Amino acid sequence: MSLKQLTVFVKNERGALVGITDALAAHNVNIRALSIADTEEFGILRMIVSDNDVAAATLTEQGYLLKMTDVVGVKIGDAPGKLSKALAVLDDAKINMEYLYAFMTRTEKHAYVVLRVANNAAAEAALEAAGFHLITDADVAKL
Repeated sequence: MSLKQLTVFVKNERGALVGITDALAAHNVNIRALSIADTEEFGILRMIVSDNDVAAATLTEQGYLLKMTDVVGVKIGDAPGKLSKALAVLDDAKINMEYLYAFMTRTEKHAYVVLRVANNAAAEAALEAAGFHLITDADVAKL
C-alpha cells in the first residue's frame, strides 16, 4: 500500500532545480509533495509525483541519478496535535522514522504526510489500527 517516492540527486548549483521542475512540467508530471536537503556539492530532492514512470524516464534520460523508494503516506486531521498523534502511534509500535514531509495539497479538513520509516508494513498496520487512513499512489493521482 506504500507510496513510491522519487529521490533525485541534484548538483548544488544555480538552475539545477529549475531544470528538474521544467523537465517534469514539459511531460505533464505534477509534483504533489517534495523535500530537498543539501550539502555543499549536491542536494537530495525527494518527491511524490503524479506519474512515477514518466518522471523517472524523463529525469533518467536527462542524466539525473535517481531511485524509487517505498514510503508511507498518511492522511491526518488538519488541526493542532493530529501529527503528534500519528507519530505517537509509530513510537508506541517501536517504529523508527527516518524523515517526514508534507504534501503541497491539502483539503479543508485533512493534511497529507509522507513518512520514511524503518518498516513500512508495520507502520501501515499500526496507523490503520489507530484509525488513520493511508494514501496510495492511486490517491495521489486523484489530487
